[in-house]
Amino acid sequence: MPMNGAQLLIQMLIEKKIDTLFGYPGGAVLPLYDALYDCDSIQHVLVRHEQAAVHAADGYARATGRPGVALVTSGPGATNAVTGIATAFMDSIPLIVLTGQVSTDLIGLDSFQEVDIYGMTMPITKHNYIVREVADLPKIVNEAFHVATTGRPGPVLIDLPKNVMAAEFNMEEQSGNQDSQPYIRGYQPQHSIDPLDIQLAADQLNRSERPLILIGGGCMTGNTPALLKEFAEQFNLPVASTLMGLGAFPSGHSLHLGMVGMHGTVAANRALQGADVVLCLGVRFSDRVTGNRKAFSPGSYKIQVDIDTSELNKNVAVDLAITGECADLLAGLLEKIHMQEPAVWNQQIQIWSKRSAKSPRVQDNKLTPFEVIRCIQNATDGDAIISTDVGQHQIWTATHYYFSEARSFLTSGGLGTMGYGLPAAIGAAVAFPDRQVVCITGDGSIQMNMQEMMTAVDLGLNVKVAIFKNGYLGMVRQWQQLFLGRRYSSVRISSPDFVALAKSFGAQGLRADNLADAEHIIDLALHTDGLVVMEFDITEETNVYPIVPPGSSNQDMIVE
Repeated sequence: MPMNGAQLLIQMLIEKKIDTLFGYPGGAVLPLYDALYDCDSIQHVLVRHEQAAVHAADGYARATGRPGVALVTSGPGATNAVTGIATAFMDSIPLIVLTGQVSTDLIGLDSFQEVDIYGMTMPITKHNYIVREVADLPKIVNEAFHVATTGRPGPVLIDLPKNVMAAEFNMEEQSGNQDSQPYIRGYQPQHSIDPLDIQLAADQLNRSERPLILIGGGCMTGNTPALLKEFAEQFNLPVASTLMGLGAFPSGHSLHLGMVGMHGTVAANRALQGADVVLCLGVRFSDRVTGNRKAFSPGSYKIQVDIDTSELNKNVAVDLAITGECADLLAGLLEKIHMQEPAVWNQQIQIWSKRSAKSPRVQDNKLTPFEVIRCIQNATDGDAIISTDVGQHQIWTATHYYFSEARSFLTSGGLGTMGYGLPAAIGAAVAFPDRQVVCITGDGSIQMNMQEMMTAVDLGLNVKVAIFKNGYLGMVRQWQQLFLGRRYSSVRISSPDFVALAKSFGAQGLRADNLADAEHIIDLALHTDGLVVMEFDITEETNVYPIVPPGSSNQDMIVE
């Protein structure tokens, strides 16, 4: 049957096994929404803001490992999506972002709702396209999915002029097998690891007395988590994680030291600084991992493994740089390692771990954020999908919640996007309707995208929202306290009654200001269907510790 460009695009999404679109309609994408009207194979999730559409697609992708797809209109619809695209780009998340565009004959005339989203997003996409002829659409879509999901994943944008979507497509013009892997000149996402590099890494580890494995977001894919666990357990090797690596190795495992960097644990940071060999898997050494690059693990032999060659030796000079999949290296090392358990080293790490495990002091019997997170941990058995926004609550969650599996922690690491948590939780809940999905957020962050409560209610999604209400933009206030002499400038924030707000959206609202009530409402929320919003009144000036001052070595932690 004859079809137009929009119908062809929907058909191609079905062939790519896309079951969900997160989007918001507008004039430039009317042909696509008209095509969706007749489509029973793809669920469309109507969000309340385009930024949330991309964050929800991002949460879907992080939780499943499959590409998320967002659909927005031209002009302000496309520009509203930019923050979500940048968030996914910084954290290497596979997305296809479909943006409407004015007709090709109107491009460049400052037409109504026209922006050059193709040009705007070049720095924050892995690749992007503008479709100028309907006959080009099959090739572009196949390339876009290939680029987004191979090598180092990332977002790919396809700009869709309205007249191209309305143009008739002749199936006879579609040449070749569109299911075959496309060829893109200069793009080589697969890298096989040189056996000599595996041997060199094995030799260093076999001679090591103080080894450490440092894992990052590159350890989430495929069977890497299983190989990592097997490798660490077989040789009793300590494991530390970046923020993006949490969950790739079980947080509650006896070999896991916690997170490294600015808000890392004492054990993880001390071990990193004292190691003689550090095996760095899928880690890019951002400034949150090391504030002083020259002082980063100064006495160690560093082995960096990454699928993206451009990340090797970029931020920290390493001794052995290996391009390839972390899983391939681990599989090779398992055959070549014959090291003895580093007993003395592990004893030292146990001393540091005891210091890391010290409970923060409770103030005047007030409810603390650590207690709330531990209550959520106990109630979910560490088996929930947890999303967060950005700020103190994000670090408390990373430190005090024990993630049992990969893809169970959804957070904006590279860009630090407030407003990410709730839409990301919605994306995860759409993908896994039978799992517990909990968004942990602050009273500042939730007000960025709280309109998405309506999206969750409309879909009957199993999302629970835990709001830490302390009346501040907490992390900014903490920096002003510690580094700017308590000159609190524009960080005091007022909030609505979140319980009443939740009820106005048709959701359940609960509140707690002490530990007993917190335990009760968390248990009640997890046994209640649909969206439940929990407001926790916590100590106003509770700080995140440890913290490494900006520009300092990880050795210079402020512990309390």
